[in-house]
Amino acid sequence: QPELGKPMRNCYSLPGPDFTYGMCMHKRDGGVPEAIGHWDSVKVKAKSPRKRVMPRDFVAMGRAAVDEGCTSARDFALYYKYMDIRCKDKGILRYGGKAPPGMTFGKPPRPPTPFFDLIQHRYKELWMEEQRARTRVQYMVKKKIGEVRENRTTFLRTHPLPVKEESFWHLRRFEKVWAPLNPSPDQRQLFWASTS
Repeated sequence: QPELGKPMRNCYSLPGPDFTYGMCMHKRDGGVPEAIGHWDSVKVKAKSPRKRVMPRDFVAMGRAAVDEGCTSARDFALYYKYMDIRCKDKGILRYGGKAPPGMTFGKPPRPPTPFFDLIQHRYKELWMEEQRARTRVQYMVKKKIGEVRENRTTFLRTHPLPVKEESFWHLRRFEKVWAPLNPSPDQRQLFWASTS
């Protein structure tokens, strides 16, 4: 049972007061002064400059061969054998070129917020002006909606449609029709004689 008001004791016996906790290092490397005074610098191995071999640019070679007057497949093959045009390394042009003087990379910082405007509540005033202008516009739109709008009838009264010219042209078969409802036999003969 633990004693009242005291934590429970464990059963391990601790070493004496002359015991040093931790790992003992027998090697002496000079400590901090040695580390600060002599930095271990890594020597860079000199690499042999290996040039990247780009593939052949057959489009440029084909254009040059046509300019030289090659017309057959044999002429093109001979031209390709003696003329070797390679593609340009766009990576070298992109990353290996020199930057123009005065050019800075990165995103420009946003302009600082004027502290004086914050103290004077300038942004609140600008927001209030925008709200007043919006309310004014809404009032004008509402006022226009309240007016009587022009419908099709009033528009046609002010702008009448152009009058269509009547055409007197008819189909030929409708030109000769019997005038009376019960024609006499003489009129029928006349009609059939004129149509035939």
